[in-house]
Amino acid sequence: MIDSWKTFLLTQGAAIDNATVLNYGDPAAERAAAVDGTIVADLSQLGVIAFRGDEAASFLQGQLTNDVRSLHADAAQWNGYCSPKGRLLGNFLVWRQGEDYCLQLSGDILASVLKRLSMFILRAKVQGRDASDESVRLVVAGPQAAAAVGTAMGVVPESAMHSVIGDAGQVVRVGTDKFVLSIPPERAATVWQGLRQTATPAGAPVWDWLRLNAGIPMIIAATQEQFVPQMVNLEVIGGVSFQKGCYPGQEIVARSQYLGKLKRRMFLAHVDAEAAPGDSLYSADIEGQATGTVVNAAPAPTGGFDVLAVAQVESAATQTLHLKTADGAALSLKPLPYALPE
Repeated sequence: MIDSWKTFLLTQGAAIDNATVLNYGDPAAERAAAVDGTIVADLSQLGVIAFRGDEAASFLQGQLTNDVRSLHADAAQWNGYCSPKGRLLGNFLVWRQGEDYCLQLSGDILASVLKRLSMFILRAKVQGRDASDESVRLVVAGPQAAAAVGTAMGVVPESAMHSVIGDAGQVVRVGTDKFVLSIPPERAATVWQGLRQTATPAGAPVWDWLRLNAGIPMIIAATQEQFVPQMVNLEVIGGVSFQKGCYPGQEIVARSQYLGKLKRRMFLAHVDAEAAPGDSLYSADIEGQATGTVVNAAPAPTGGFDVLAVAQVESAATQTLHLKTADGAALSLKPLPYALPE
């Protein structure tokens, strides 16, 4: 987190642990505001890897799951990075900012993902760097988000997964009512104050709850190399191209798509107990071994936790899933905001 920005957030009442804003003094009120109001949250807990150079697009095209060459200057996309076994090492929100291709990901895996990607640059005309502290990134979400962003930033993308640059920075629209802002540090306090006229400041857990209820997964250190992209619905949200060329794990990802029926999928659920990424799930039809894994979890406004969890499709359809043990707290499934393939 940028020191000057951290100092400013502390004056706004932020409780900060490392680079994560936990809350602004009243977590319950922040969660309540997220249900039907508009919130603004800092994204310093996430990192940004930036690539630039004449061959940046072709390099990323050969490494990531989505079609980077189709990423126009005013567009954004979800994307993933797999091991040779087709398991996700990380996933990203990707946009272009000036000469850079920016990959936003969980901060706890940035160093390992950047190191691994850099190993394959070889003689390509491309440079990668940790650009996390080159800008302040905020997210604004809720029914008044577009109006708040328009007032504070001066520009608003017209449709989802598009971006636009204004005098105050860049705006990436990631949903009907969700916007990621990338702002020069010297302008961030002014933008924040403008957003606060409409939006309630909220900690990172509140944004985690909104994101996971939108069905958007985030791979963190605890869940690296556990899922092929389709298990976390990455292709459903537009994060996988099946028409592009090769990338690490591409054959396995394609095989999962076209050969047979996918046995595991990501579901949205609620549980009246504390949950965390990497927690195991159990069901009565599979004895002695886990039937699934929690991908992401966040405190719910009404108590308990909401989770994104990968589980056996058959078990989720016919059994009750239990957290951590076979007789642990029961999960109640909730509808995702998008349809899963048959």
